[in-house]
Amino acid sequence: MAEDTAGKGYRGNGQEAQRIMLSLPTAYCAACIVGVEGSLQQLPGVRSARVNLTLKRATIEADHDVEPQELADFLTSIGYEAYELDPGVLSTTATEKSSRDLLMRMGVAGFGMMNVMLLSVAVWAGATDATRDLFHWVSAAISLPIVAFSGQPFFKSAFTSLRARRLNMDVPISLALILASSISIYETANSGHHAYFDAAIMLTFFLLAGRYLDHRTRAVARSAAEELAALEVPRAHRVLADGKEEVVSVNEIAVGDLVRVVPGARVPVDGMVEEGESEVDRSLLTGESLPVFAGPGEMLSAGEVNLTGPLLIRVAAAGKDTSLHRMADLVAMAETSRNRYTSLADQAAKLYSPLVHVLALSAFLAWLWISAGDVRLSINIAVATLIITCPCALGLAVPAVTTAVSGKMFRQGMLLKSATATERLAQVDHVVFDKTGTLTEGKPRLDNYGDHTPEDLAVALALAQGSSHPLAQAIVNAAQDEGIRAARVSDAKEVPGHGIEAIWSGQTVRLGRAEWLGAKGIDRTATYLKIGKRPAVAFTFTDNLREGAAEAVASLKKQGMKVTLISGDAPAAVQDVAFRLGIEDYRASMLPDDKVAAVEAFRAEGRHVLMVGDGLNDTAALAAAHVSISPATALEATRVVSDIVLLGRSLEPIGGSVALSRSATKRIRENFGISAGYNLIAVPIALVGLATPLAAALAMSLSSITVSLNALRLKGTP
Repeated sequence: MAEDTAGKGYRGNGQEAQRIMLSLPTAYCAACIVGVEGSLQQLPGVRSARVNLTLKRATIEADHDVEPQELADFLTSIGYEAYELDPGVLSTTATEKSSRDLLMRMGVAGFGMMNVMLLSVAVWAGATDATRDLFHWVSAAISLPIVAFSGQPFFKSAFTSLRARRLNMDVPISLALILASSISIYETANSGHHAYFDAAIMLTFFLLAGRYLDHRTRAVARSAAEELAALEVPRAHRVLADGKEEVVSVNEIAVGDLVRVVPGARVPVDGMVEEGESEVDRSLLTGESLPVFAGPGEMLSAGEVNLTGPLLIRVAAAGKDTSLHRMADLVAMAETSRNRYTSLADQAAKLYSPLVHVLALSAFLAWLWISAGDVRLSINIAVATLIITCPCALGLAVPAVTTAVSGKMFRQGMLLKSATATERLAQVDHVVFDKTGTLTEGKPRLDNYGDHTPEDLAVALALAQGSSHPLAQAIVNAAQDEGIRAARVSDAKEVPGHGIEAIWSGQTVRLGRAEWLGAKGIDRTATYLKIGKRPAVAFTFTDNLREGAAEAVASLKKQGMKVTLISGDAPAAVQDVAFRLGIEDYRASMLPDDKVAAVEAFRAEGRHVLMVGDGLNDTAALAAAHVSISPATALEATRVVSDIVLLGRSLEPIGGSVALSRSATKRIRENFGISAGYNLIAVPIALVGLATPLAAALAMSLSSITVSLNALRLKGTP
């Protein structure tokens, strides 16, 4: 069971270890990271434990005899709900349900808050005696059921924590809600002048608002490792010794077996071509924009797509040993390596729970002694302390800014997916771009049209019309734009892996690879036309730069950032794009492992790397970078792993994104300053007995509104 769920890993001491993944659906703060990691690492057989708060997931390296379910049961028993994670059934259903539940409870609390506040106006206006008591009882009838219903996320979390003899942030929150409601009932029953139902329900609403904003920004991020794993081919056509074929699971394929891959199918294994010739799309692993020839002796990798001819492949690796599976592991590890990054709010919140309990208890005991045993007054001051130190402003400090900057970036064509993306983007000093599909459109364009005679163009058009190859389509587009009419050819046929041939005016004509035509290739992206016995002529191509690419690179360099281009394409193509954009540091023929190594090397130098890419071969590097961006045209797995998605065609918004993020980070720090200043002023007032629970709720609400208004200042940022 442990092997199936987690896979295996190896440590430096050479002993076999397994990697276990557990889902932590209720983890939401930095205290959860400390609690889970610290508790697990104390267990025998557990070698390391890391928590990814964004994915609500724990990754554990443990001895082979450690059972995942035992670890899950242990965490649940100490107050951290945990489940053994099965990668095959990952779903966003639970996340969406939790999000809708928070929103629904927040809506109920907001509706009740407005009604109770209207009733409170009458009390504030001077209602007395029976009228005041009536309004208090009506407020109780509205607020108590709503607080009990809407506050369940806090109550359940606090109960679970206390049952495990631990404290989390929800314990003082729940205590404040219960005490505020209880003392209000006591005051109302004894015809007291003050009741705090409005404070309790207002507190519930603002806490839910902060929790929902934080939840939504965290919940959007999903692991790209599962997206990559979904591309693995589950079955293969194995060729037996007698030549017959059988369809088997890839898990049954062994090294040395023969498998057949038909045109249009994805290669299920890593292996060498034994028979057949074709062209394959290997952009999955190398980022190459054009199909490449595959013939006997050529190595293919799982995930590549066979385009034109049947292939017989001798298996070199299958299942978990394939390149595709290793890429998924790279992404998973890179995602986990980022999990120790916590927002400023999470770091500050670590101290909240113990500190507020100490303050409230100290205030209660001190006033119990000062007032000569007046329990009512002491509880009032303790409740005021609990409410006035409520982390609403602290909880909204990051989400409020994130919401504002998300709207700003969205209008500029960028969608934030991570709550901490703006903080990390503000630290960037090195930008790494992929080439094909990122800096370029990935659509070749014929660039030597004028070098060819109308006759050559007409024949080339006739041949190219019979192929879906990107270079052939580029010839078709160029010729049609110039009004060229295709020559009349006959017996046209495509030769898999080589090109197209036909008969024209009694001569054999071919359009395809240089070696097939007996021509000498050039160091450019090109295809060749040969008519009869004439020398072959080359059609050369360039890839159009993506809109806004030059502006984005220039803007980033102007801000003092180093820009690097890394690509899986051929050196000549990469050099051409680098020169056109003024990028001095460029690297070609980079495999996924090479891209990750390059990003890690930059990080080892102390650089904060922004990675911009669009291909599946970029996913591991995107996950390893300090922050990542992918275009909306990128594949799903790439968009999933990225922190920011570029919605439009133009790259130009990337240039200003860092400046905007720096402004956002500044606002976050200002919000923390506001929260800290508020507590420095408000807490002493509560402790000396000058603030009632209602005044404390109003002060708390004011601090939250101030934080939100400060975040909205980002709308005026250029």
